[in-house]
Order: sequence, then C-alpha cells, then structure tokens
Amino acid sequence: MFGTNRAVRNTSQKSEYRRRQIGVLLATSFSYIGYYIIRLVFTTEQVRIMDVYGFDIGQIGLILSTFGVGYGIAKIFMGALVDRLNARWFLAIGLYLSAFFNLLIGFTDNFYVILALMLLIAVTQSMGAPACQRQISLWFSKKKRGTTFSIWASAHNAGAFFCVASIQLATFLFSGSLTMVFVVASVFSALIATLMLLINTDTPESVGLPDINTYSGYVELDGNGNASNESKTNLSFVQVFLHSILLNRVVWLVTLTSMSIYIVRYGILSWIPSYLPTKGFSVTWAKWFVGIFEISAVPGVIALGALSDYFNGRRAMICLLSVLGMLTCLFLYFTTSSHLTLVVVLFLLGTLIYTPLSLVGLMVNEAVPNYALGLSTGFMGFFQYIFGETIATAVIGSLVRQYGWSMASNVIYAAAIFALVLLVILVFQERKVHALEASVNR
Repeated sequence: MFGTNRAVRNTSQKSEYRRRQIGVLLATSFSYIGYYIIRLVFTTEQVRIMDVYGFDIGQIGLILSTFGVGYGIAKIFMGALVDRLNARWFLAIGLYLSAFFNLLIGFTDNFYVILALMLLIAVTQSMGAPACQRQISLWFSKKKRGTTFSIWASAHNAGAFFCVASIQLATFLFSGSLTMVFVVASVFSALIATLMLLINTDTPESVGLPDINTYSGYVELDGNGNASNESKTNLSFVQVFLHSILLNRVVWLVTLTSMSIYIVRYGILSWIPSYLPTKGFSVTWAKWFVGIFEISAVPGVIALGALSDYFNGRRAMICLLSVLGMLTCLFLYFTTSSHLTLVVVLFLLGTLIYTPLSLVGLMVNEAVPNYALGLSTGFMGFFQYIFGETIATAVIGSLVRQYGWSMASNVIYAAAIFALVLLVILVFQERKVHALEASVNR
C-alpha cells in the first residue's frame, strides 16, 4: 500500500533534530505552565475578589461558567486555525494576549468588564493546547510520543502550583494588593512566553529538516488507515472537518471517552472541599487534598505514558487498565469512612484519572492526518468542557443538593463505566491499526 520509508539522517542532522526536539518539549511544557498560571488566578482568588470587589457567589459562578463555555467553543476554531499557521508564534501570541487581558482585570471592579475580559481570556487560552499538541505530534515519532506527551500534559499540574506561588509572592511583596496579584501573574507568563519563543521551532520542515516520519523511517497511519504525515493541505475547513473528524470513527470513540473521564475528573476535583468534610475532614484539610490530587498525578502520568511507548504505542490498553483501577478507587472513595484509605485513594486517583486524560489527547491526534492535529484537539476539547465539565459541576451539584452524594456518585460511576466500554472497543481498533502499520513498515 505504501512504499517502505527508511530513516533519512546523518550525524549532524541527528544532533540538530535532538536539539530542536528538546527546545520544542521545553517550550510547549513551560508555555502551558504560563497558560495555567493565567487560567487559575481568578479561580484561586475568588474569595478575595468577592471581598474586595463586592461580588456575590452567583456573579463569580457566572464569570467562571462564561470562561468554560467560551473556552470549549473557541477551542474548535483555534484548533482549525493553528493547523494553517505557525504554531510557534500562535502559542506565544495566545499567552501574551491572555496575560494582557488578565492584567486588565486587576485594574477594574466592574462586573461586566471582568465578564468580557474573562471571555477574551477563554478565547486566547484556547490557543494553547492545540498548538502544543500539534508541535509534539510533528516533532516526535509515535514510538516516543507517549513519554513526551505525558511530560507536556503534566505541565498543567505544575501550572497550578506556580499560579499559587505567584499569588503568594505578589501578596507578600505588595502588602496583599489584589491588583498586583494579577500584574505579577501576567508578568511571569509574558516572560515565559518570550523565553520559550526563543527556543521553540514550528515544524521540522521550517528549518530544513525532514518530517518526523521520514526522519524516523516509520510510516504512521490515521484512524482511517491512511498515511498521516502531510502537515499541510489544500482542503477547505469544511472538507477537513467532515472527512478527518466527523466521519472518523476513532475520533468519536476517543472524544466520548475523554468527555466521560472529564466527568469523573471534575466530579471528584470540584467537590473535594465539599465532600471530604462529610467524611469527618476539616475544611482546611479538604482544600489541601485538592493539591494532593493534582500533584500526585505527575510522576504516575509520565511513567504510564512511557509505558505506552514501551508497548509500541498501546495507548488504549494503558487507558483501559487505568480506568479499571479508577473504578476500584471510586468505589472505595464513596463507600469508606477511613481517613487513611481516603488519602491513599485520592493519591492514586490523581494518576488513574490524569493518565487516560493525557493519553486520549494523544490518541485523538494519532487518529487524524497531521494537517488536522489542532482541529482534533479542539473538537475533543469542545466535548470535554461543554458537556464533561458542565455535567460534573452543574448536574452533580444539583443532584447533591436534592438527593445527596449517593446519587451524585452514580453519575461518576456511569461515566467511568461508559469510558471503560469505549476503551475496550478502542483496544481492538488499536490492534488493527498497529497490525496495518507493521505490514507497511516491513
């Protein structure tokens, strides 16, 4: 079907490729840390904002929901846009604009102005993930992509930490000034954008290097069984969206899996401060466990991402095993009263939830041609935020209020089981693609 594609490289080219790959991995990871610093400032400081600006919790909720909806919708369009533009500049400009709009929030207490600024931040924030995922897919071969992608995906956990660190630093240096909290976060993020722009590279071809398939000598196939190495296309947005996304069975399976795991993620993460006190934890300790849930995921996600590379790109298999472990932990989380068990379960859940969330982001990219990488990321992001996060927050919150935590847990169980069923199908689909790739690359 396809001609044999042998690796094309010499010593100097190999050295240049590795140097550029390191630059891309650092640039995407640290840039995404910068994106998360901006994204979480308002959320983290919401109590102080209510005190200083006089907002009520309903207004805060409206601002945060506006961000979520705006982010989910904009991600589709920004994903399609980055496929046709320079991802290096796209990533940096998105972070610069996010930092600028975040800066402006620090100088106004007008509710409607802040609402508009948060919508603009949502749009510019949606430029980050599609650009990062596109670059990683274009610079790293399938046999090594699980490790690099997992390192990048863990950047958002680090971003949450650095957001809190920047807030604490600003509070200490500027006597608790809320304005300076926004200023310091924006300055840090703009500085990150500038430094990462210097070490980033758009595509291998943009600096005279061969594409990753030619360089590695490995032909990759998308979800439809076609070679995926073309990074540019003359097809219109509608044609790409129809043939590479809407008519791609694997994209739908992966997207719905991701949406289901998002329900589990936010169904746990968003309600830790409210749920754990019902088990006898203090409110203060319950807040700390949010951090445990996030930080504990980093080493596990990277390790399991590397394991997917060890098994020759068997992402669906690793996700399936993670979700099986996740279901066990969820059962313990909602049934045990042991504080020790709850702490251990939360520690494990961080890895077992974020690993499949990381790998499905890679799987949806590997299911499409390279000219649709950003669009596939945006399409999946739309379902994650518009449906997944909404169900995990608004729907579960309503169920807890009316029926208690037992009913809310049923929604989370159902989402996890649905993801499990989809992953079983994806494991068999993955085997077919790997068998076809093996025959092509003989």
